[in-house]
Amino acid sequence: MKFFENLFDPFAPADGAPPKTLYAFGKWLFSGAGKAVAMMGVVSTLIGLAEVVAAWVVGVIIDRITTQGRDVFFDGFIWPLVGIVAFMLVLRPILILFQAGLNSLSFGPGLSVLGLFRVHKYTLGQSLDFFEDDFAGRINQKQMQTTAALGELLMELLNAVAFAGAMVLGGAAVMFSSDYRLSLVMLGWLAIYIVVLRWGLPRIRALGKERAEARSAISGNFVDSIANISTVKLFAHTDREADNAHKTLMRFRNAALNFGRQVFKFRIAVAILAGMLPVALIGSAVALWYVGDSETGAIVTAGILASRLGAMTGWFSFMLMGLFSDIGTAEDGIALLAKEYTLRDRPTAKPPENVTGKITFDNVGFHYGRKDGGGLNGFDLTIKPGEKLALVGRSGAGKSTILSLLMRLRDVESGSIRLDDTDLRDLTQDGLRKQIGMVTQDTEMFNRSARENILYGRPDASEAELIAACEQAQAMEFIVNLEDGKGRKGFDARLGERGVKLSGGQRQRIALARVILKNAPILVLDEATSALDSEVEAAIQDTLKTLMKDKTVIAIAHRLSTIAQMDRIIVLDAGKIIEQGSHNELLALGGQYSQFWSRQSGGFIDAEAPE
Repeated sequence: MKFFENLFDPFAPADGAPPKTLYAFGKWLFSGAGKAVAMMGVVSTLIGLAEVVAAWVVGVIIDRITTQGRDVFFDGFIWPLVGIVAFMLVLRPILILFQAGLNSLSFGPGLSVLGLFRVHKYTLGQSLDFFEDDFAGRINQKQMQTTAALGELLMELLNAVAFAGAMVLGGAAVMFSSDYRLSLVMLGWLAIYIVVLRWGLPRIRALGKERAEARSAISGNFVDSIANISTVKLFAHTDREADNAHKTLMRFRNAALNFGRQVFKFRIAVAILAGMLPVALIGSAVALWYVGDSETGAIVTAGILASRLGAMTGWFSFMLMGLFSDIGTAEDGIALLAKEYTLRDRPTAKPPENVTGKITFDNVGFHYGRKDGGGLNGFDLTIKPGEKLALVGRSGAGKSTILSLLMRLRDVESGSIRLDDTDLRDLTQDGLRKQIGMVTQDTEMFNRSARENILYGRPDASEAELIAACEQAQAMEFIVNLEDGKGRKGFDARLGERGVKLSGGQRQRIALARVILKNAPILVLDEATSALDSEVEAAIQDTLKTLMKDKTVIAIAHRLSTIAQMDRIIVLDAGKIIEQGSHNELLALGGQYSQFWSRQSGGFIDAEAPE
């Protein structure tokens, strides 16, 4: 069994980006499994030929019985009989078992893993826009559907097409050896069968593609509703979501019905052909025997082949329907999964080294691909190493855009951003992001243990470092009391999808512990304490001061009291800097920042205040 299990590495990396055509994508998906694929093709072909040989052997024995008497049946026939027995008891079972080993131990556990690993790894490298433009559930469904469809397609081609092709061609050869006229009958039937396939299968392929798209929409719709179930409940829109589900399912039902109608028509044609083959082949053999132009063995061989090929016709046609449906499903998925990256590392890009934390925005323009609207307009800003900078402005002023561009989640449309005088585009994305610790307002959590979520900041951190980070973030008090539905407690308790089992404040403290562990030279705080109550925020301020020491810090906060002590405050409006200075300097200026400060209620900017 180890032989079959180790024929290929199911976690071998892919070679480059996935192509966009079916064959090339399949080759990219399963490259490295070539040895197992070749073996399966050969053994399936041999098994198909073995079926023909088995039918031919029966015909030879019948001929021997009808033409030789009992007394001379074994004369000169002992070794052929030994060969026949060896073929039936040894060679044929070995071929079948070899195929079973490939199916059960090589392809079954390995092929889908290889494909999913590659396609998921490539998808993770897509830009943020790719994920924002689609449903997470739909993307995952495309990954699963496409990999499964191409795996089944390859398996069917190797198992069924090679087997059936060998059996049909081998059967024609055996018929030809018995009587060439019988082979002509078989080949004539085969020609009609091919015409039926050419009529039915392309339609099944196209309708299968439509059905796959409708099926993936179900997953996207359902996951979207479930992921936002709190909003559904709060707005009492259970019926509305059920109506949306009804529409999505109705679309799938109609696509499935169109597919099913074509399948039904195709199977009618195949059923008629399956009945025609034994009638035509056996009838022709009997007719030739009746006029004395054929032997009894030819009738037996024709009968066995006709019955097996007739049965195989239905199975083979059904397999081809699935195969062409898989092609449609795969093509639908490839259109999404093989999209080229819109955000790439340059070939010469390198990770940053010895980062001091100097950040320069030089005439940066960015408008999310639009000619007008939000973003940045000729934005210039230099942040000195170790400087503590705050960004203030109404919603849409450009604060989040600045952070997104700094993290290189998107590329500037004009101008440049530099880290220590090196253009971000000359740095690797992962290398850049390792130098920046970020805590956001909408803290994202994995449905993993508390330990795994915190260690995401630095996976190799020790248990002592983990605990120290949690204590600094004021998180230990609730982590020790965590318990999930399976009885796992403390650091081992799972946090639920997106951390749903935690309060907003608890999620932000987990995020703070994570960034404390990361200990990057640049710290970005995007409303990092917005979900904390005043008491917890006050307790954590000393932690933040310690965390910010000797780091370049960029902070966004609507609660201005949290940024009043920053070295410099930048006031943004319509993507440009309109004021900058310390808290006291800006208050003395009497501009927009001063208005924000005077209009606060509980320390928050009144974003809707009149000009």
